[in-house]
Amino acid sequence: MPTEFIVADPMPLPFLPAYRITTRLTSQKLRRYHGEDITIRYDVKRCIRAEECVRGLPRVFDPGRRVWVDATQASAEEIANTVQRCPTGALHFRRTDGGVEEPIPRRNEVRLTPDGPLYFRGELEIHTPTGMLKETRAALCRCGASRNKPFCDNSHQGIAFRASDESGMTATAGETEAGPLRVMPATNGPCIVQGSLTLVSNDGLTRTACGPRVAFCRCGHSRNKPFCDRSHVKAGFRDIGATLSPRPQGVVITQVAELRIASGRARSG
Repeated sequence: MPTEFIVADPMPLPFLPAYRITTRLTSQKLRRYHGEDITIRYDVKRCIRAEECVRGLPRVFDPGRRVWVDATQASAEEIANTVQRCPTGALHFRRTDGGVEEPIPRRNEVRLTPDGPLYFRGELEIHTPTGMLKETRAALCRCGASRNKPFCDNSHQGIAFRASDESGMTATAGETEAGPLRVMPATNGPCIVQGSLTLVSNDGLTRTACGPRVAFCRCGHSRNKPFCDRSHVKAGFRDIGATLSPRPQGVVITQVAELRIASGRARSG
């Protein structure tokens, strides 16, 4: 019988370097599921039912079960590979057998989803008024209606959001540079992204190199989607409910606190 743990103190992640962070003290309820050689962490607020996990490993991820994740039903390797398919970052894992942790992707990508969020994947630094999150995967709202901004919460479905933005993409040749991608949602404005990235159409056939600075629409009203055209000003877009659902640090963070990781080593994650 799988066991579900609901925790306020998430698992420690040793790969983050020391940095200064300004945030409010929060208690984030996350769920852990333990297997023999791996622990799965599930952030309920970040999940938008993309179901990559369900399709990839249904004997572990089964929404029909009372406890829907059973980490004892597959090897640590299988689970790790499937968790990395989660486009939202709602799922992460920690190997307890000394196995390889999740690597940082070599290139930063932003994938357009039809009438839905932007899927970010790469070496991400997501900044919000409540803190800074280091991530490898995230689904960010671009309809303007999410109650978990800057993340998507599927509100685009309720408002019938439409985004015919792939027609304006132009394929470009060449590889983008590696390195951190700073994702900075502007208050009541666009999502400013600094760094090198590849913008990918939903079918993956069109790839456009972007950078070093891009402004993506967050209000849902731009006539130049996925980019901002300042329509948020006329629309009166308000960033109400902006929050940061943090990837766990294993420490209590207070205002203007300095986060130090005991290992002091930067690792992939």
